Order: sequence, then structure tokens, then C-alpha cells
Amino acid sequence: MERNMVTKLEEGFLSLLLVSMTLLVFAEVVMRFGFNAGIHWAQEVTLLLAAWFVLFGASYGVKVGAHIGVDVFVKMLPGKAHRGFTLLAVGLSLLYSGLFLYGSWIYISKMKMIGIELEDLPVPKWIPMSILVIGFVLLIARFLQLGWKVMRGEAEGFHFADEAKESMEIAEELQQAVADRTQTAETQEVKS
Repeated sequence: MERNMVTKLEEGFLSLLLVSMTLLVFAEVVMRFGFNAGIHWAQEVTLLLAAWFVLFGASYGVKVGAHIGVDVFVKMLPGKAHRGFTLLAVGLSLLYSGLFLYGSWIYISKMKMIGIELEDLPVPKWIPMSILVIGFVLLIARFLQLGWKVMRGEAEGFHFADEAKESMEIAEELQQAVADRTQTAETQEVKS
């Protein structure tokens, strides 16, 4: 129940970011081309919304297995080697995210200390840029969860989106639909 609620909140937040960004860009285009005027802060806010969407969405992508990965070689390995390579990949991902988290923390601390504001809005720059820290903390949490599941045997790997498999399934569905239509047409011709 709690996991489902967290997932719904994450999806709702991501949807809100995407819709807000889309509506803002649409309003800017209408204002610029329809009324020869613009919203002076629209570009900056759109970029910030996109940053929030990407950095927040990265951890959600790890959670649901939406990232694309090349894991053909790893899938061919026996169970223990597969688990070992997955844990190595999780460890490297944690190191990468940790380095970015550290750098983000330093960056945001300096922005707060200096007191820089956004270019077009009177908002301290460190507030919207805090997604750097939030995003990498969430990403580290997802990688830790994945590593724990792999160690306990509840997961085999990252569960990347397998586009080749999905493409083949779609092709098979299309072939089946064509075969069904052909059979239906032949049946109707025989009855006629």
C-alpha cells in the first residue's frame, strides 16, 4: 500500500513537471507569435522544470526499469557471475552518483553563501538548483535498494528496458493480426 502510494506520488509529480513545462512553452509560443510579446522568465523556468524532470525522473527510471541498457553479455553469464557483475555495476553507479552528489552539495552551498539569484526571477538560485542534491540522493537510494535486492536474490539485475524483445513482441502481434484478418476475409469469401 505504501509503495503504491509513493509510486503514485512520484508519477504525479513527474506528470505535473511535464505538464507545467509543456503549458509554459505553449503559452510562450502563443504570446511571442500571436501577440508579439513574450514572458521574460519563461525560458529560465522551462529549463529549471526540465532539470527537475530529468533528475527526479532518473531515480524513477531505475525503480521501474525504464532505462535502456546494453546487457546482452551479462545476461549470458551464469547466475553467480551475473550477480557479481550486477553488484559491480551498482557499486560503480553509487560511486558515480556519490561524486555528483558531493559536487552538487558544494555548488549549492556556494550559491547559497554568495546569494546569487536567478537571472529573470527574484529567487535565490540555490532553491531551484537543489534538485541536484535531491535527484542524486534519490538515485543513490534506488541503487542501494537494487543492490540489496540483488544480494538477497530478489532481483537478477537492473531490469533494463529490452527494446529488442519488445520490438519482436510487437512484430509477432502484427503478424498475428494480419493472419487473423486474412483468415476472417477468407472465411467471409467462402460464406459468400
